Amino acid sequence: MTGAGMMDCKKALVEAEGDFNRAQEIIREKGKLVAAKRSDRETSEGAVVVRLNADNTQAVIVCLGCETDFVSKNEEFQNLVKAIADVAIAALPASKDELLACKMGEGTVQDAITQQTGKSGEKHQLVSYAKLEAAYISSYVHTINGKLGAIVAFNKPVPAELGKGVAMQVVSMNPVSVAAADCPAAVVENERQVAIEKTKEEQVSKAVDAALKKAGINPAHCDSEDHIESNTAKGWLTPEQAAQAREIKKTVAEQKAASLPAAMIENIVKGRIQKFFKENTLEEQEYQMGDGKASVKETIAAADKDAKVLSFFRASLND
Repeated sequence: MTGAGMMDCKKALVEAEGDFNRAQEIIREKGKLVAAKRSDRETSEGAVVVRLNADNTQAVIVCLGCETDFVSKNEEFQNLVKAIADVAIAALPASKDELLACKMGEGTVQDAITQQTGKSGEKHQLVSYAKLEAAYISSYVHTINGKLGAIVAFNKPVPAELGKGVAMQVVSMNPVSVAAADCPAAVVENERQVAIEKTKEEQVSKAVDAALKKAGINPAHCDSEDHIESNTAKGWLTPEQAAQAREIKKTVAEQKAASLPAAMIENIVKGRIQKFFKENTLEEQEYQMGDGKASVKETIAAADKDAKVLSFFRASLND
């Protein structure tokens, strides 16, 4: 009736003095107690399951986590995540919280997860959930470990092999967005600040290295204070050269940092941002399942010039 172990059932029946209904409540409470005790545990194992409707216009992706690979491969765990995915595709809840509140068996999805936590003694949690609705949806779940998957929405049907390939691209390359235009502003700004600092550091470093070489000092011998000290001890730098190197590193760095042309820095930063988009947005990434250098956008256009990706969702227990 509950799926709990024989001894757990016996203890519950003894505690409930033979009252079956109360015994079931005790077993459920035990599941909640185990869940509470293990709430701070990591759930890096588990399974990702995708469900699509008959015409591939609706899809859900469910990621259920647990603590160990042993439990994740257990038949009961696998059946649970599949059952949750079945509930999700039937109800199409808008969020993870709504899915947890969906009816499942005699309780809710959350009740079923809590009960399985009690039975296994391991923390179980719904790590992620998403739904997509579009003219055509493709999907892919990594078959080796089943812990990584994606669903991809297109504006129109595309060849099944191409759709699967794009979903595999999302799984393997983990893009941040479909295109540069919809890349989150916070992500772009963070990359911009990193690019600015990196560019400034490189320009200052070049100036310092040039000044050291002009003074007859090998820049590799004094790229840090520790190296200056160790290379002086080895005799690769004289004490006078060490002192001169320190002075050059300080004064030239300060002078160069104060005189960096803003326009030059901005141009280099723009180039770095474009490189970021090329490597991290789905449309601009090189299509990994192809045999050439075409981007994902170009590959889709070659199959159908009017087709494009609208959105995607990637679920993972590894990152």
